Amino acid sequence: MRTLSTLRPGESGRITAIEAQADLSQGLAEAGFSVGDEVEVLARGLFGGTPLSVRLGRAVVALRRNEAEAVRIS
Repeated sequence: MRTLSTLRPGESGRITAIEAQADLSQGLAEAGFSVGDEVEVLARGLFGGTPLSVRLGRAVVALRRNEAEAVRIS
């Protein structure tokens, strides 16, 4: 199964699971991430690819690497 962190700018996927400890999972949920949502990677940071800028619905959200790795996509 792929994670959001594996997508390149311009690629998108549908969230199938969020696998993280409770505090990180809750933070992602508060930011609007939920199973079934479609996300699109807009850009990656220059050094190490973080932060990762993603479109989630009408919002643009910046994620750290560990946050993006917790979001499973199809």
